[in-house]
Amino acid sequence: MRVETLYRYPVKGLTAEALEDVLLKAGECIQDDRRFALAQGDAPFDEAAPGFLPKRHFACLMVNERLALISAAYDGHSGQLLLRIPGGQELLASTQTPTGRNAIAAALTAYLGEEARGTPRFVSAPGHAFSDDRRKGVTLINLATIAALEKATGLTLDPLRFRANIYFSGLPAWAEFDWVDKEVLIGGARLSIYKRTMRCPATQVNPVTAERDANVPKLLREHFGHADLGLHALVLEDGRVSRGDALEVLP
Repeated sequence: MRVETLYRYPVKGLTAEALEDVLLKAGECIQDDRRFALAQGDAPFDEAAPGFLPKRHFACLMVNERLALISAAYDGHSGQLLLRIPGGQELLASTQTPTGRNAIAAALTAYLGEEARGTPRFVSAPGHAFSDDRRKGVTLINLATIAALEKATGLTLDPLRFRANIYFSGLPAWAEFDWVDKEVLIGGARLSIYKRTMRCPATQVNPVTAERDANVPKLLREHFGHADLGLHALVLEDGRVSRGDALEVLP
């Protein structure tokens, strides 16, 4: 088994960024993964006391599929975010200043149009990640399992539809579900697999066209009797993970 691709998603709902390698840290997400989000105007998110909120409080693909058409690139060193929004000009703004964050929020709000509620805010908080799970960690997907879903449905499904951090090969389809409650070595890091990933309506959205062209949760239930695809894991020991690294399940 080996790591094929690595990704982070700096802004919740926006573009995946491919990584060649990453240093995983115990108890944390990949650095800058889901670091920012556009909080809807009625979202009770407090940057001074951040806590988990369901995704409906933020701009997200589950509700706002057109987000898939925005190209975003984040520079973790400078804090600059580059947005290319359909029908508009490029925006390069700082995520570290009120002026920059306000400009980003205004651009995304204008794009969302009637889907924006109240006055949305572009938010972040030290140490907080806008993940879909209360526990900070990483997500993994077996590429053979996506292939099994494609074979069953006759569809071609871009792996990025599933917005995972680590995509790997070399294991039969669905065999990764046996890893729940076990530990896995990936590169130099040790992870604990704690649950399967139940897919939500965000996976209906084609990441290239932004169309809802495949009801993945329904298809999973019809063909396999559940709506799960992928795994959630906690990082137990720090370690660097690179494309091509081996995976090993511990006894």
